[in-house]
Amino acid sequence: MEAANGELAVTSKKTADGQLLVSVSDSGIGLPVGEANRIFEAFFTTKQQGTGIGLSISRRIIESHGGCLWACANAKRGATFQFTLPIDVVASAPSAA
Repeated sequence: MEAANGELAVTSKKTADGQLLVSVSDSGIGLPVGEANRIFEAFFTTKQQGTGIGLSISRRIIESHGGCLWACANAKRGATFQFTLPIDVVASAPSAA
């Protein structure tokens, strides 16, 4: 996003079905044309110095907590990444070892 001199906005809200929805929008270069569906694949990257594991790991972490992570291109410029997480989580007591 630095090369495009973009802006970043982060919002959150509670959804109708009782989840937390976090949205991260930017006005950077956006998603790769024709390959936007691949950005969550391990080792896929559009950056020269990237490893391509960040979004894959992020999705797995969010899903392991009962959430969902996805992305879409913005109408004019940039992209929006969103994820949900359950709000009502039952905490487990630490086990005595």
